[in-house]
Amino acid sequence: MSRRRPSESGWLAHYRELVGTWVKRNSRRQDAEDAAQESIINVMAQDPAATLNPKAYLYRAANNRLVSEIRRQSRHETVSLEALADHEHPLLASPDADARASELLQALDRALEQLPLKKRQAYILHRLEGYTQPEIAQHMGVALNTVERYIMDATREIREKLQSFCPP
Repeated sequence: MSRRRPSESGWLAHYRELVGTWVKRNSRRQDAEDAAQESIINVMAQDPAATLNPKAYLYRAANNRLVSEIRRQSRHETVSLEALADHEHPLLASPDADARASELLQALDRALEQLPLKKRQAYILHRLEGYTQPEIAQHMGVALNTVERYIMDATREIREKLQSFCPP
């Protein structure tokens, strides 16, 4: 009779698998970990016999938690800097506006440089040069869903790197 280590059995095995799956699906690791932990706590608080398939229940609960978090985050209205009137522009209202704008531009350049080549190319073609995703797919010779993934990943990575420039 072989004995499994605790890290290879029970909820911990599901936890690692669940977090890995959600990170691959374009979720931030921190959000995936939070969703998995909260779901495991909720499952453990219930009668274990009430759950017929704990793994399926855990995946569904974590999925629901992540969807709720995405909805919560999307309720915060975002407005592009170009859409703001001059008097509403946060960078222009400050005496150090030029310095902050320069810092932001340098940080954006560094963030773009750190992206893998294809992600960077898709992001620049779409966000900065205005090409549509089908046009980019044709230009790069890849599938449309690959271009979508490149742009989503690049956007997420850039957002994380520029987080310090966002207001609290």
